[in-house]
Amino acid sequence: MQQIVDLQNSAEFQALNVQVISIARDSIQEMKPETLSLGITSVPVLSDPDLTVSAQYDVLKWAIANGEPGHTFVLVDAEGNIQWIKDYGAPDNPNRTMYVEVSELINNIQTNLDN
Repeated sequence: MQQIVDLQNSAEFQALNVQVISIARDSIQEMKPETLSLGITSVPVLSDPDLTVSAQYDVLKWAIANGEPGHTFVLVDAEGNIQWIKDYGAPDNPNRTMYVEVSELINNIQTNLDN
């Protein structure tokens, strides 16, 4: 969840004028204490226990061994079309990570907003 905190607190990221939404398999009851303790206030944290939303955005192709989505970012435009998608936590990714530097996300999002 540190990724969410850092995105929420980055003025440069906020200047992109995009809305971050965190979607996880965990239940709201599991996520709520951590979101409160980390001060996550401007990023909606949604529960997707049956992976319906994850399947709709086709991120399960990068799922980890237990079937849970990895660390995927999806940029969706106002019409609901995917403009950019990248999974950083996929098992086949040689640089697998569950944290992406905010500057890298800003660059990727800015590039795809400009297209």
